[in-house]
Amino acid sequence: MTSTGEVEGRAGPPLWWARRREAAGDVVLGGVSAVECAWEGVSFAAEAGLPTAVGVLFGFVVGATLVLRRRWPIAVVLVGIAVSPAAMGFLLAVVGMYTLASSEVPRRITATLASMSLAATFVVMYLRTRGDVEADPTLVVVLSVFVAVALTVPPVLFGLYIGARRRLMESLQERADSLERELSLLADRAEERAEWARTEERTRIAREMHDVVAHRVSLMVVHAAALEAVAVKDPARAAKNAALVGDMGRQALTELREMLGVLRSAPKADRAAVAAAAVHRAPAVPVAVAAFAGGAEDGPSLEELEVLVGQSRAAGMAVEMLVHGEGAAYAAEVEQTAYRVVQEALTNCHKHAPGARVVVRLAHRSGEVAMQVENGPCDGKAAEPGLPSGGNGLVGMRERVLGLGGVFVSGPTDAGGFRVSAVLPVR
Repeated sequence: MTSTGEVEGRAGPPLWWARRREAAGDVVLGGVSAVECAWEGVSFAAEAGLPTAVGVLFGFVVGATLVLRRRWPIAVVLVGIAVSPAAMGFLLAVVGMYTLASSEVPRRITATLASMSLAATFVVMYLRTRGDVEADPTLVVVLSVFVAVALTVPPVLFGLYIGARRRLMESLQERADSLERELSLLADRAEERAEWARTEERTRIAREMHDVVAHRVSLMVVHAAALEAVAVKDPARAAKNAALVGDMGRQALTELREMLGVLRSAPKADRAAVAAAAVHRAPAVPVAVAAFAGGAEDGPSLEELEVLVGQSRAAGMAVEMLVHGEGAAYAAEVEQTAYRVVQEALTNCHKHAPGARVVVRLAHRSGEVAMQVENGPCDGKAAEPGLPSGGNGLVGMRERVLGLGGVFVSGPTDAGGFRVSAVLPVR
């Protein structure tokens, strides 16, 4: 098939016709009109004193012009008006006026030619019937008017109706095509949004897994190293470290179970988001966004920072926590993000700065909350815990903070340590 719907190897419709069926119909109509006009040409030749063959040939040519009705409707109507005194071309006049009215010709031209055809038919009919001395003049006028109206008005009205219907169908087809293109575009955009949602979901799951597991496991490794060092020399401290390792493991498992529970409930959140989007004509909320946003109320808060710092102290880290300003009840995602930033910063201190002094600062300001975790240089006495680093900690913290419209800065200090700072808007 070609782009126009024609089968390859076959010729398309000839000349100006859009379809073969139209061409065949016009040829048949032209043939019938030619035969009719040729038959009427016999009478015309007798009245005009011309040879019969001339009249027949003239009528045949005049009737055959109906084949051109789709290409030149005005010319066909003018031919019909021109031959009306010869009393020929009935089919030519009727079909020509119908074609003219249904075409895209301006309405003023259609009205002008219809008036001319009406007047010509009336005059010819009146002149041919008034010669009968027995005919009443009034009856002749009425009959002439009736014939003129019958041969002109119905074809024009029917042509106007068909033309309006055709234009309506074309308009509906254009609207359907436009709607199909819009639906295709919307489908492409929906696929893009779905791909974005899948990427966002994978990123969020990876970030949550990193935040939940990395800190707990880092503390477990630190405690396990301490346990190994004092297992023989100080059994009591070894037992304490073993208990801390167990607590860290249980807490890690608890947080993992909570997060997995949120992920298992994600299909329900997804259906609710899709239903809300259908009602409000808004794009669907990604699964991960809805899931983690829904679980933010059960996440950690700023009140748990003391516990978090205490766990690092229990692991042997010298941590000082300073709080400035009066605390307030912030949104759940703000408190959870602030907690995760401090948690990941402490984890990095365990990994990269063993034995260093760490200061955690929390400042409650007007319209924002700021946090900073700064460690000094390593003392060189503590052994490296040998914790692996994937390089995702700072990236995850930055994504969390920027996602809430905050500011995140990290980098080494002049004293040889490292500083992580973040500011979150609370509204």
